Amino acid sequence: MTGKDSHIIILGSGAWGLSTALHLINSGHVNVTVIDRAETIPSRYSAAWDLNKIIRAEYEDAFYTDLALTGYVVAATGRAPQKAVDHLEKALSSISSHSTFAPEIRRLNDPKDFRDHTWQYTGPLTGFKGYFNRIAGYAHSADAIRGIWEHYKTSRCVGVKTADGKHHMADLTICALGAYGASLIPSLGNFVVARCWSVAHVQLTAAETDYLRGIPTTNVRDLGFFFEPDPKTRLFKLCPLGTGYTNISNQGISLPPDDELPPPQDYIPLEDEQKLRQLLRETFPWMADRPFVEQKLCWFADTADSEYCIDFVPGTNKSLVVLSGDSGHGFKMMPSFGKWVVDLLNNKEQKLPRWQWREIDSRGKDWGTSVSWRIGTSRELRDLIGEKSKMVKARL
Repeated sequence: MTGKDSHIIILGSGAWGLSTALHLINSGHVNVTVIDRAETIPSRYSAAWDLNKIIRAEYEDAFYTDLALTGYVVAATGRAPQKAVDHLEKALSSISSHSTFAPEIRRLNDPKDFRDHTWQYTGPLTGFKGYFNRIAGYAHSADAIRGIWEHYKTSRCVGVKTADGKHHMADLTICALGAYGASLIPSLGNFVVARCWSVAHVQLTAAETDYLRGIPTTNVRDLGFFFEPDPKTRLFKLCPLGTGYTNISNQGISLPPDDELPPPQDYIPLEDEQKLRQLLRETFPWMADRPFVEQKLCWFADTADSEYCIDFVPGTNKSLVVLSGDSGHGFKMMPSFGKWVVDLLNNKEQKLPRWQWREIDSRGKDWGTSVSWRIGTSRELRDLIGEKSKMVKARL
């Protein structure tokens, strides 16, 4: 049984790990340790080690809309496949039926409607249709993680064997390692797949950053999404939308490479670059041919139904908790996530079936394309490495 003075170790200092530490301490636990392979916080191995993340409540499932509570534009081009259009309409239907969000939603039917919310658009916006959500946007993810760590970084180590050979004992260990979780809990890899998406940036001038200040976060379902530029670095972040890339071993488990900086570095696949170039041609054509910088692959823990796993690991006598399955929509839940872990400990079981441990084995099954909000086909990391003969060591 876990008491308020029990030793608790959390493996992973990303959004979910630090949120859990924060809520545990706020609920009265006095001996909480966070361990990460990175030397500093924010951890460069966390998907939240980034300029920003979308904060939105657009889900086909109203359960997550209720949890999520600058603006956010969601669109599809005139060339979008029907799957992208269907997802957009389902998300719009879900959020429009929510009493909190409904008054703030406006359907966008033509280029003029889009320019009413983003006057900086100079591209043709060919066939664009979608909607604007006034009470969604983005958050500075790395800064949020750093803030929690700076607030509670006096916690001391107490409970696993670390790379230096030392043993740290704990009454409870919480594994919040994101895409790396199955490296310590192999059975987690039966239903959680490490997957990555591309991220790229354009370096802007001070004047260009000011020009784009305040634009809504924009998500074009068949191309990609972008945020207003970061005023400190003047980086304009873009992400292509797709099914992503896996790294499946002979055992059928996908994990990020073991390299300190997983390859390939400073590179995104040509197909992703083409999506982002088209996205810029449709919205900000003056930026479309600019070189991409700070290119990387962002790894996350994916599940077939995009549901989280917040539960005790079977066969451990409730001494091990796993937090996994962020599925690309985890950071926005950071303020609340730790509370759900505290609830698990207080209840001594996971009462929500959707967040329970799965006794299934989906290894060898390519379910990535079946996720309703992803367009395209999944590929293997080795294919990308083969496309890039020379890798440049850069920031993960």
